[in-house]
Amino acid sequence: MSEVFDCTTPEGLAAGVEAATHAVREGQLVVMPTDTVYGIGADAFNVAAVAAVLAAKGRGREMPPPVLVPNKRTVDGLASAVPEYARALITAFWPGALTLVFTSQPSLSWDLGETNGTVAVRMPDHPTALAVLAEVGPMAVTSANLTGSPPAQTVAEAQAQLGEAVAVYLDAGPASGSAASTILDCTGGAPLTLREGALSRREVDEAVGAAEQEALERAAAAQREVEAAHTADVERYAREQRAAELAARVGPGPRSGPRVAGSRRKR
Repeated sequence: MSEVFDCTTPEGLAAGVEAATHAVREGQLVVMPTDTVYGIGADAFNVAAVAAVLAAKGRGREMPPPVLVPNKRTVDGLASAVPEYARALITAFWPGALTLVFTSQPSLSWDLGETNGTVAVRMPDHPTALAVLAEVGPMAVTSANLTGSPPAQTVAEAQAQLGEAVAVYLDAGPASGSAASTILDCTGGAPLTLREGALSRREVDEAVGAAEQEALERAAAAQREVEAAHTADVERYAREQRAAELAARVGPGPRSGPRVAGSRRKR
């Protein structure tokens, strides 16, 4: 039987996170709030649990779920290549409503569906979700609704659609997000918009442009340092050459020979 936890109080949050953590580790499904809508999720590395998420939604493998992570560092363990512009977006917008698609690490033992070697990653900006993720690690999470139905904005809406397929429901009140996350394909030389959601393309381009300008300024500063060091080396070499030439023109200084004993004449 499903359990529902009121996570609007510290005690309820602690109990809910504990129950959700146990359920995820047992390969069960949980519903939890995110900064966009309520999501249904499971351990991203449990193949059967991920398949159960898709089955609960009535979704096929051709629509693999994204992976939610507890912190920004986790992305390097999931993606084989993270472009600099993607790191700039992560710095600017994570945690937040931005999902980034990368080429996944080929060594990872998971099966999210027909991903074509990619993984969609997001760090949600919600304390309840982050508390669960901090305990269990990356989770395959998608909107908590049946395919074709509106995403759940409350636990009651999620429970009405998913029922006993979910072991634990974490209720943190109505979802605060008004739009789904923006999804960007970051497998190429520039971000490609797959879905514009909470973040506009203008905001994305501004963040990328600011990062590129900062990189150019860092490169210019580094070049100036190299040029200044080279100039200092040239000037030092010139001073040493002038000193050597001056010493060669002047020649050695006067030398005093040994005094010969008895050379002073007696009076």
